[in-house]
Amino acid sequence: MNTEITNKPILFISDLDGTLLGSDSRLSQASIGLLNEAIRSGALFSIATARTPATVSSLLSEVRTNLPFVVMTGSTLWNPANQEYSHTRFLPESQARQVLDIYRILGFSSFIYTLRNGMLHIYHTGPLSEQERRFMAERADSPFKTFHVPPSGESVLPPDLDNVMLFYGIRETEISRRVYQEVKNTVDCSPLCYHDIYGPDIAVAEVFAADATKAQGIKTLAEMTGAVETIVFGDNINDLPMFRQADISVAVENAVPEVRQAADIVIGPNTSDAVPHFILDRILHRY
Repeated sequence: MNTEITNKPILFISDLDGTLLGSDSRLSQASIGLLNEAIRSGALFSIATARTPATVSSLLSEVRTNLPFVVMTGSTLWNPANQEYSHTRFLPESQARQVLDIYRILGFSSFIYTLRNGMLHIYHTGPLSEQERRFMAERADSPFKTFHVPPSGESVLPPDLDNVMLFYGIRETEISRRVYQEVKNTVDCSPLCYHDIYGPDIAVAEVFAADATKAQGIKTLAEMTGAVETIVFGDNINDLPMFRQADISVAVENAVPEVRQAADIVIGPNTSDAVPHFILDRILHRY
């Protein structure tokens, strides 16, 4: 066996929801065992997700990786070992105010994520929808974030908006797409609009700094680890930038059509532990 070839590090990065996690939005015990065996066998493993550390920390607590995670769609890296953020990409204040003006003119409600002293501080503009109330209630007790949102939904914003990482709105698909298009046409940033867990009538509209993408996050991890090959896994539209950055892109069977079409390889669905099986098989047979 040629050890010069087999010892070269391979970096595996997976999306979470719809990809690594099962239908219950949890990581199965089978997946945990497979991932830990792959890591013991030399795999470099991390995740790239739209989630924040608040939920990522518990979901992956049993996975024995020592790499930072790409969180908030690439806005920042977060290290579970020391619970510190790094390589954070903020929207320039002028652009954050442009986005805020567009939202107010079009009557679009949104959470505004900021980072201060290692803690996420979250504000809101406009009235709260039912989905947003549930979203906030499910996260209200997190030690990783603080909501500054009154019952009316209209927060008193900090005087400076120079530490905004993300605008996150959950609204009807028509208005979300309209707002997305307006932001895309007028602001130098990285906007997204996609269906998530809320069904076909509700869409998520997000706005990040222009260089805040999962692609940039995995590029940073590849440089940090010295990986010679990067393999990524995904299922949704916001995974396409990292598909283009990776050496090999892998879609799960349940991915949206655009993602399956863009992938180099299509594997089984997220409900069959397909990603961990692929990683372990690849690392054991890399020669």
